[in-house]
Amino acid sequence: MASDLDSAYEVCRQIAKTEARNFYYAFRTLPPHRRRAIHAVYAFCRICDDIVDEERPLDEKRRLLAETRDKLTWGRDGAESDPVFIALKDAAETFAIPIPLLEEVIDGVEMDLTQNRYQSFEDLRDYCYKVASTVGLICIEIFGYSDPRAREYAVDLGLGMQLTNILRDVKEDAQIGRIYLPQDDLDSFDYPESDLVRGKVNDAFRGLMAHQVQRARTYIDSGRRLIPLVSPQARACPAVLAGVYGTILDRIKASGFDVYRKRIGLRTSEKILLMAKLWLTSLIPETVPLRK
Repeated sequence: MASDLDSAYEVCRQIAKTEARNFYYAFRTLPPHRRRAIHAVYAFCRICDDIVDEERPLDEKRRLLAETRDKLTWGRDGAESDPVFIALKDAAETFAIPIPLLEEVIDGVEMDLTQNRYQSFEDLRDYCYKVASTVGLICIEIFGYSDPRAREYAVDLGLGMQLTNILRDVKEDAQIGRIYLPQDDLDSFDYPESDLVRGKVNDAFRGLMAHQVQRARTYIDSGRRLIPLVSPQARACPAVLAGVYGTILDRIKASGFDVYRKRIGLRTSEKILLMAKLWLTSLIPETVPLRK
């Protein structure tokens, strides 16, 4: 008979399986105890995203995010009966996940309530750090590492992945009034926001997008340096994530940077093949001192 904790982790697994898309195939490569902890972290992030993205009054979104933040104290506002927080508490205790990192995830998604434009890349980088790099820092606690450089590379991999999401989702975000591409870059390439909202693909747009793709690729390439620094049993997970997102960037470029015509991504069969290839590659022995 499954325990309450096992049942809570199963709820998180189902959320990841249903919603995670690219992430779920990377999660599959992890040993069971690490995999279920990642499922709990993903489920928490999904809750935060959904609060912001679903149709509801702004005040209600603020209230729900505040309640989610309070649940990170584990004994308040129903955390003891919420399966996601039951699992997350166990994962945080098992892998010494700093609670401030989880709180920063909430800080990041909360930015979407009040900010829908970014003047400079530094402004955008701050947002990407909070919604993505913090998750990378949480994940490496679960993966296991000892070299402090792992934190730098986890931050970079998160930045690269979030920037890739932004490029892939330009059309969808513009439709709900969110423009993540820095205004300074739009000005630099003489591509007005009105053209972006209309989906105008011209030389200016292609130049703008080529610049963004190269920036995202630089961060993902840096993030690949994380792979040999984490536990051998966990290396395939960041390898698959870097592989999937690197391939999305390749396809954005191959499309002539036309992200309006269709959503760019990988088919399920392609993700499975990539997962298998990188999983096998990660099994090559390499001596790296570890903690946890």
